[in-house]
Amino acid sequence: MSNTTSNVPYKGNDRLLFGIIMGVIAFWLFAQTTLNIAPGMSQDLGISANTMNIAVAITALFSGIFIVVVGGLADRIGRMKVVRIGFYLNILGSLLVGLTPTGDLATPVLLIGRALQGLSAACIMPASLAVVKTYWDGAERQRAVSMWSIGSWGGSGLCSLFGGLMMESFGWRSIFFVSIAVCLLGLWMISGTPESKAESKGNYKFDLPGVLTFMVTMVALQVVVTQGNKLGWTSPLILGMSAVAVIVGAVFMKIESKSANAFFDFKLFRNSTYTGATISNFLLNGVAGTLIVSLQLVQFGGNMTAQEAGMLTLGYAIAIIAFIRVGEKLLRAFGARKPMIWGCLIVGVSILLLSPANLLLADYKILAIIGYTLFGVGLAFYATPSTDAALSNLPADQAGAGSGIYKMASSLGAAFGVAISAAIFTALRANNESITWLEGVITFAGRQDNLAVREAAIIALGFNVLMVLVAILSIMLTVPKGKKA
Repeated sequence: MSNTTSNVPYKGNDRLLFGIIMGVIAFWLFAQTTLNIAPGMSQDLGISANTMNIAVAITALFSGIFIVVVGGLADRIGRMKVVRIGFYLNILGSLLVGLTPTGDLATPVLLIGRALQGLSAACIMPASLAVVKTYWDGAERQRAVSMWSIGSWGGSGLCSLFGGLMMESFGWRSIFFVSIAVCLLGLWMISGTPESKAESKGNYKFDLPGVLTFMVTMVALQVVVTQGNKLGWTSPLILGMSAVAVIVGAVFMKIESKSANAFFDFKLFRNSTYTGATISNFLLNGVAGTLIVSLQLVQFGGNMTAQEAGMLTLGYAIAIIAFIRVGEKLLRAFGARKPMIWGCLIVGVSILLLSPANLLLADYKILAIIGYTLFGVGLAFYATPSTDAALSNLPADQAGAGSGIYKMASSLGAAFGVAISAAIFTALRANNESITWLEGVITFAGRQDNLAVREAAIIALGFNVLMVLVAILSIMLTVPKGKKA
């Protein structure tokens, strides 16, 4: 029996493929520009740095919360339908962000718009991958998956540079209006594609308790991470949110362990390789916090514009696009374990190169260019082997759910990584007090009036190095040696 609603098997074409990629780019190239343009947006809208940090992280948070359940729904109500819904959500979200007013309405309008962009990504990413799996076969499917990956990874690599250029040339609002145009183009390109659905077993029941408890847990954790320093770690709200996260999180785990229709199947983690790939994926996406810290360092500490800061990341964009197919070749030659570890090590070295905020700006910019380039190389080496290690260890009847959880790890890793790194950096620089023990170890060259910013960046980037080390450890403990994971 066919898993599509059409009687004649449909073969994917480049128009459909590039239409889908327009949706992927709408998130990774446009929505993620806030990593670089956040200071300018915050100043223009008159909102605090803490609020802006929430706006930056909330998109990935909403994507991570809903990506698994929406992927499951796409199998049942139609994958193309969900892709189109994703386009519509991004159009609405981008419109709200682009038209965000200054004043009292700035915060709610901005946060709602960013949340809708996250929901859009939760629709487009799993549903579009399911379409690729359905409508392409063999070598053509490999090409389609590679193009999809270049759209996502390449978009994430170019977003800082693109955002800076657009902001300096046309203003930050123009970014989101162009995103709407891209979505309209994507909708036109995918028009006429027949619907695709999975076979229904007839006993499916939506896991509403699981979804609600998971969402409450994630939102509570996000509030703790982003607002803990501002409100005080022992404040009633933070202590209350921490309790909510623990208690509701425990309820979520209990519900999912007993539910026959659990959207988050914990049994998948009985496979150690899948577990290691997913955990390391969460952590390595978490080092996206490196970007927001290093880019804000040169803007706040070095008075560089968003465009100038974005130019430093050009090597990152080029490297990740150029080397992503190299990761595929390394997988075939060595298996998943070695290139995953190599990729993490290269990422770790890149963060260390971005950490010497004690140097003169001219010297730091040289290290930053090298560091960002290596950052792209490391992620490119890691991406395909990690995905293969996860997917190849999933049961055939749970490939969709397992893939959704793996992609959810990407989104939640980025959300919490950015939120925690930004919170550390913002809290330390806001104190405007030097860190005595750090000054006793490191000599800061040049200006001394920006020490709080420079020291805050070193500490926040050190947190990202720690995440890389834990990612390497998880791979070493779980992913077996050899060509077969």
